Amino acid sequence: MYRTHDKRDVSLEFQPQIPFLRPSIHSRRANLTVKFQDLYGFTVEGNVDDVNVLNEVREKVRQQGRVWWALEASKGANWYLQPDVSSIVEGIALKSSLKLSTLANAITLKRLIRKGIPPVLRPKVWFSLSGAAKKKSTVPESYYNDLTKAVEGKVTPATKQIDHDLPRTFPGHPWLDTPEGHAALRRVLVGYSFRDSDVGYCQGLNYVAALLLLVMKTEEDAFWMLAVLLENVLVNDCYTNNLSGCHVEQRVFKDLLSKKCPRIATHLEELEFDVSLVATEWFLCLFSKSLPSETTLRVWDVLFYEGAKVLFHVALAIFMMKEEELLLTHHVGDVINILQKTTRDLFDPDELLTVRYFTWSFLLFHFCTHFSRWILPHIRKIKRSDRCHSRVVNGYQIKECGEA
Repeated sequence: MYRTHDKRDVSLEFQPQIPFLRPSIHSRRANLTVKFQDLYGFTVEGNVDDVNVLNEVREKVRQQGRVWWALEASKGANWYLQPDVSSIVEGIALKSSLKLSTLANAITLKRLIRKGIPPVLRPKVWFSLSGAAKKKSTVPESYYNDLTKAVEGKVTPATKQIDHDLPRTFPGHPWLDTPEGHAALRRVLVGYSFRDSDVGYCQGLNYVAALLLLVMKTEEDAFWMLAVLLENVLVNDCYTNNLSGCHVEQRVFKDLLSKKCPRIATHLEELEFDVSLVATEWFLCLFSKSLPSETTLRVWDVLFYEGAKVLFHVALAIFMMKEEELLLTHHVGDVINILQKTTRDLFDPDELLTVRYFTWSFLLFHFCTHFSRWILPHIRKIKRSDRCHSRVVNGYQIKECGEA
């Protein structure tokens, strides 16, 4: 596997920065383009300002790492993995006898995760706090190896689509785009397609699984992270045959956009812009195809601890950040270009994760929960209908069923 983190385990906190580039007037006018690899092997392309932003972000990562190490020294190793600490969601204790010290630890952990988990600790923290470790513990130790051996050589519509998508998953990556990388990604995706036949395989999962492979220590851990993501973290039925869960997310997001950004929503409606043109890819790929990898992983830090509400927050934050520019657009294509450029150049995760985050995230969580409960039964009626048709949204084929 492409083990960027093997070398980083010891020396990541002391990794030299990308040389700061002091832009002259001439370089700014020329909009000098710089290319380099990020921590996970992806080629990053940006201008002088982008490089300096990345250096500032990496300095924050080093500082955050020192905070985690200091807490381990004072509270004990793996203090954040204690059951009482990890069982608190939205500040509500699941045990009535919870001690104040444990509650303080839980609040500290939540704040730490929102500021970013150090890359060296990310595999361990994700695996425990997401529930992947618990899920893995319920089956025999040889489960993954037995599964991959049992399905080897079997051909299904899912395996055919997986084989088609492998070369298109992060092409050019120094490990993912190799025979070894393709084989590992294929084993994870094919294995899960047999584990959950209702999901099978859906385009978008290839990008999610690929990024999990780069982060986690082992291929098997990446498999269990994918399992807990689809079975416990995300909205139900996001990746089933008719993507009914994805429809839920689109409707929830459209309604949230109208409530939180009414000027943008009204303007986009006048342009006849459907948010699914961009949000479909965001939600199916969990931003892995849209945001820089290090920004995506900061989003996933929160996703695996606090749940799917962060996806709505990030999507709304992207629109909020470019509100004035979006209000000046006159064509659907202009809206798409602005949003795509914004996500491509978002090298500072704090720009996303601090946009009105602490003022309305709790309200957002409850609104999404109740709205999903209200709309999901109506969308599930789609499954029982025999009349179906397909349409393509932003390159993804979506099967829609219902009365024509």
